[in-house]
Amino acid sequence: MSATAKKRAPMPDDIRAAKGGTPLVSLTAYTTPMAQMMDAHCDFVLVGDSVGMVLHGLPSTLGVTMEMMILHGQAVARGLSSAMMVIDMPFGSYEESREQAFRNAARLMAETGAGAVKLEGGAHMAETIAFLVARGIPVMAHIGLTPQSINTLGGYKVQGRGDARDAALADADAVAQAGAFAVVLEKVPQSLADEITARIPIPTIGIGASAGCDGQILVVDDMLGLFTAFKAKFVKRYAHLGDDGAAAIAAYAADVRARTFPAAEHVFADEAPST
Repeated sequence: MSATAKKRAPMPDDIRAAKGGTPLVSLTAYTTPMAQMMDAHCDFVLVGDSVGMVLHGLPSTLGVTMEMMILHGQAVARGLSSAMMVIDMPFGSYEESREQAFRNAARLMAETGAGAVKLEGGAHMAETIAFLVARGIPVMAHIGLTPQSINTLGGYKVQGRGDARDAALADADAVAQAGAFAVVLEKVPQSLADEITARIPIPTIGIGASAGCDGQILVVDDMLGLFTAFKAKFVKRYAHLGDDGAAAIAAYAADVRARTFPAAEHVFADEAPST
């Protein structure tokens, strides 16, 4: 599924069919300009609820609302033409019942044009996943570290170690059997990610998992060095735009105070130059 060969945006079945092939590429996006930059390079782009922490300064993803996801989903959609858009279902929008999940998933897709939704949870969410899939809502699952559950998980800890390994395998089996077309594996041991990847028939998308997964995803602001509040072990910085931006702003402020900006080339004469 190389970016140069695409004639249309992939659909969930295309992502599913990529199992075992060239690794799938994904990043998060929250704005039109960022979506435009990654469109030609990503198989799918995730409008993640991480937007709450990355752009809105929230301490976790728990305060993200449906309205926030729709706003950012609409912005990202304007920047995509060759990558599929997947959108996160925010905390509290799907856990209460299958019917609640359907109403909110249908709203997210209808109002943003997303090709699929992503929701967190393993075996306990399998019934909801199956309910959505049966009603035309493609679902990407998310197991391992599920940030919406940090209060019950005890923080952003590695999941699936020791006695928890069997439960993680059961989660992977359950979401695949329920009809999810792919599953994100977050912050799990490499050997567990490799075992799940070999075990289930749908693509695994790693974030803090293994290079052996069927694809990878990162928060774009992390990999560009724009979000600097903290850096997770699994993040590779491909740029340091936060540092560059801070330096540029400092240079601008110095120029303004020294009255060297605006310079002659930035201001207008009383008369337009003759042509």
